Amino acid sequence: MNDDQKQRAQSIRFGARGDKAALEAGAGFAPKFDADGLITAVAVDAVTGTVLMVAYMNEESLRLTLACGEAVYFSRSRQRLWHKGEESGHVQKVVEILTDCDQDALVLRVDQRGPGACHTGYRSCFYRAVAVAGDEAGLRVVYPEKGYDPASVYRSGKAG
Repeated sequence: MNDDQKQRAQSIRFGARGDKAALEAGAGFAPKFDADGLITAVAVDAVTGTVLMVAYMNEESLRLTLACGEAVYFSRSRQRLWHKGEESGHVQKVVEILTDCDQDALVLRVDQRGPGACHTGYRSCFYRAVAVAGDEAGLRVVYPEKGYDPASVYRSGKAG
């Protein structure tokens, strides 16, 4: 991210959250961050609709995403901004951002660059399915093929 994009991000202003009717039907974007200053962001493949991952954004990461056109999240475990692909090169180019009716959750429709969005090597973090009907809760792998070897991509051994 260059200095121009960072400066542009600082100038982005969000709308006021006071009027419910305006929130639900108006043109103003007024994201609602939770008590920790975060908003849930679901990344989906813009072409296939495959859910790739769920992450969180704070106000700064959302502004940076809007300014640079690539997904920037807030890592709760590392307590820092996380430009998706900063280590792996598997960048998410944002095609569209959708918000729900009360603007407290986001869906990022993205062009996932590189073979995967998940730090485990899969294209999607949602590579397993939960058995819905039955006596035991179990998992089955839905996408058995990994797209890349995480050990060869991440310097720190942690998602990036």
